[in-house]
Amino acid sequence: MSKNIYIVRHCEAQGQPSESQLTEEGFKQAAELAGFFSNIQINRIISSPYLRAIQSVEPLSKETNIRIEIDDRLAERTLSSGDLPDWMDKLKATYDDLELKYEGGESSREARDRIVNVIEEAFKSDAKNIIIVTHGNIMSLLLKNYQDSFGFEDWKNLRNPDIFLLKRDEKTDTVTAERII
Repeated sequence: MSKNIYIVRHCEAQGQPSESQLTEEGFKQAAELAGFFSNIQINRIISSPYLRAIQSVEPLSKETNIRIEIDDRLAERTLSSGDLPDWMDKLKATYDDLELKYEGGESSREARDRIVNVIEEAFKSDAKNIIIVTHGNIMSLLLKNYQDSFGFEDWKNLRNPDIFLLKRDEKTDTVTAERII
């Protein structure tokens, strides 16, 4: 059975904390997202516990009557527990060295491994069309897992929202990722 896993970066939000909600534009985007998926028979919706991720798929959940499953492994990666004035340079370095870890944070490999586990479980499930809602940095690490060339510049070019379709070729057991909006 062919499976489609739609990886969705949340809609435009008011900030970075876990309780940050969508902006007015973000709520419009969430309604458009529901419209985008209206012709696809979605079987499951799995989301980060962050409010902005949940709000991004609430309209779709209501339209399809599919409960949003919360999975903490989809939360955004913590780069550091401290303030990093040069955080952009520090983040860039973590794409070159997947083991690099700052105080109180996760390495790229640790963050990537937790989201890859969610994806692998989704591929093994009975559901055919699954939506997974997450965040930019961890999403980019997931995409890097399947396409090694995906890096820092690609992360910078992600949009809110953004959608990639993951498909596994059953014969070769390879996963492809394609941006679909």
